[in-house]
Amino acid sequence: MRKLPIGIQTFEEIRSDNYFYVDKTKEAYELLTNYKYVFLSRPRRFGKSLFVDTLKCIFEGRKELFEGLYIYDKWNWEEKYPLIQICWDGELDTISNIKKAFYDNLVLNQKRLKVDTEKDIETPSSYFRHLIIDTYGKYQKPVVILIDEYDKPLLDNIDKTEFAKEVWEFLSGLYSIIKGNLQYVKFVFITGISKFAKAGIFSGLNMLEDITLIPDFGNICGYRQEDVEELLKEYNADVDYKEVKEWYNGYYWLKERVYNPFDLLQFVKNNYRYKNYWFLSGTPTYLVKLFEQNNYYLPQLSNLEIEESSLDSYELEKIDLNVLLFQAGYLTIKEVEEDEEEQAVIFRLDFPNKEVRKSFNQYIINYLFGTNTRESSKLNKALQQGELEIFGTILEGIFSSIPYNNYVNNRIYEYEGYYSSLVYVYLQAMGYEIIGEDVTSRGRIDLTLFHRNAIYLFEFKVEKEKDALEQLKSKNYHEKYMNDERPIYLVGINFDKEVKNICNFEYERVK
Repeated sequence: MRKLPIGIQTFEEIRSDNYFYVDKTKEAYELLTNYKYVFLSRPRRFGKSLFVDTLKCIFEGRKELFEGLYIYDKWNWEEKYPLIQICWDGELDTISNIKKAFYDNLVLNQKRLKVDTEKDIETPSSYFRHLIIDTYGKYQKPVVILIDEYDKPLLDNIDKTEFAKEVWEFLSGLYSIIKGNLQYVKFVFITGISKFAKAGIFSGLNMLEDITLIPDFGNICGYRQEDVEELLKEYNADVDYKEVKEWYNGYYWLKERVYNPFDLLQFVKNNYRYKNYWFLSGTPTYLVKLFEQNNYYLPQLSNLEIEESSLDSYELEKIDLNVLLFQAGYLTIKEVEEDEEEQAVIFRLDFPNKEVRKSFNQYIINYLFGTNTRESSKLNKALQQGELEIFGTILEGIFSSIPYNNYVNNRIYEYEGYYSSLVYVYLQAMGYEIIGEDVTSRGRIDLTLFHRNAIYLFEFKVEKEKDALEQLKSKNYHEKYMNDERPIYLVGINFDKEVKNICNFEYERVK
């Protein structure tokens, strides 16, 4: 039985010490055969660093590590190249710390390469330039450059707009060195979470090819269904594969739907206990802060549409939260549609799986609303039994429980979407299938909830004088789901901004 490679990102250790390994060398071979300057975006803890280290071992000619793998008898192992590897870590909260982290990277590379570049060169970018040139000079071979998580210094400070701009100017100066010295470079591979297309690296390094959404590389990171089943069978796991899939599968980059490796390895290590392992490894505080700053309408999370071209128009000054949610792994592609009239590809986004859906919304409840999910079981019971009067009473209690200090420190309640957003995240945190802004031929339903016992259509109004239930009835929204065997309930909820709670709760069964 092979060991679980939890926290191990070095290819040599995995291959030398009997760890479970999913062969990604076919993707590596295709990449090295057909590309020269490459960018890849994937969420954290998805295997980017291990793949980078795999490339490192290939260029170093470590043939013995690849026996039995796809690339073993296809690569020319006699061709070895000097390599510069950059990996950001440590505290990156000040420019001086960021400069020191980069400088330390260069020193480590210089020692490993045994190159005589002077360490007292005036700036980190100058040091980087001289290290590339001097490495080429010593080995008389072009240099391979691998940069893992190029955007970490920026994402660590993304909610501090002015400082983030300063960070980006520094990073842009560093990365632009690569393009200015391409005559000394064999291959470049850069990974990250986000692609800031209109700034720095992707304007200065316009030769980079982005393989993030190229189907041939859709499985470059992550475990496929057969990989997961191989792992579970090897450990004699007595589990329901369907439930494992519901919890952890679902990430999609246009090839197969894949699992996050970190989740599966932790799941096996912890005796097959279902838990939000990936989510807990790095909570999205910066994202929720951006939600608050931008008055983000949370129900749209379950029914987002975005053009493929939007992924190449990322601006630091005007962050597209939908794109950031996708790149960070909290949303994934559920459907792809080609708009022939507009000649555009449309991605429909949603939460990838049960882990992310529940955990993300629970975190929002705690952070933005200052409350918790203790009432979730009561809400679930009320829906199961069709007791909507009780459901409405529980919702009123939830709004009443929000601490006064939360309203003082958090101005999110001043926009109309606040109220529907809280209802939405509570229901999402319970794991229900939900569509926000559900499109019909007559308009949009604010929120549609699919329970195994019934379908619930919600309309929210902040004005007291407007009848939320009457709008649902007059628009005949329920006709969209009349072919479903389940009963359909219309639920109209009016909110009062002054008391910050429900002022009218009505419902009606129409089928």
